Amino acid sequence: MTNLEAAIRALIRGSGASRVAVAAGLVGGPRSVLIEADTAFHAASTMKLAVLLELYRRVSTGVVPPDAPVPVRNAFRSIADGSPYALDPADDSETALYDREGQTVTARELAALMITVSSNLATNLLVDLLGAEQIDATVRDLGIEGVRVRRGVEDGPAFDAGLNNTVSAAGLASLLERIADGSAAPPDACEAMLDVLARQAFNEGIPAGLPPGTRVAHKTGSISGLYHDAGVVYPSGRPPYVLVVLTEGLDETTAGPALVASIARQIDKS
Repeated sequence: MTNLEAAIRALIRGSGASRVAVAAGLVGGPRSVLIEADTAFHAASTMKLAVLLELYRRVSTGVVPPDAPVPVRNAFRSIADGSPYALDPADDSETALYDREGQTVTARELAALMITVSSNLATNLLVDLLGAEQIDATVRDLGIEGVRVRRGVEDGPAFDAGLNNTVSAAGLASLLERIADGSAAPPDACEAMLDVLARQAFNEGIPAGLPPGTRVAHKTGSISGLYHDAGVVYPSGRPPYVLVVLTEGLDETTAGPALVASIARQIDKS
């Protein structure tokens, strides 16, 4: 065990978390830290990374124009039994899109809302547009293990049936690395995805542990008792690296982000 891994494991033990997974390493290099990296976690909003990837791959081939109008509606079908369900704006981090029901927005705008402010409504509209099965197939076709996309968000019957989106730290690290090195899609599409991810509005996790002004292209995800952050870090004067931290058993608004920030701090100074 390296000194870095030992230090991170000590942070994890001291946090009281029931489970924590970490994957970190230089883009294009070996992983410097792998802790429970293949363990599956409920994805929460980190599954939106796979949706973003599928959209920009289709945009790059012209199959989905970035300015294609998408009707806004809050009506979806469960993958479990086909029953209808709607999202509750009170459970969403972005609510203005609900006021635009009956109008159209572009796929590019939905992608920005899905990532930067983690809009659940934007996510479900894109999942319906792209197809959860195709999103999942693309991830697997790229050779990325540990990331499964089965459905949109807030599908209660599917959740009750155990049909959930899942991720591992290693899987998310691989997905992000493929975007960062320009191999997940054409290079201009990968750069566009990184630009969207760098505009993330929720920065209490990885960025909070780094020197101010450090560029981080990342996506958080949280539900009750879960807090995740997965990103590409661009430290000043050093090569970029991927960092994924998945946590379970901590308050998702306080202790979870604090642990992620402390791990990011430890990794950045190593």
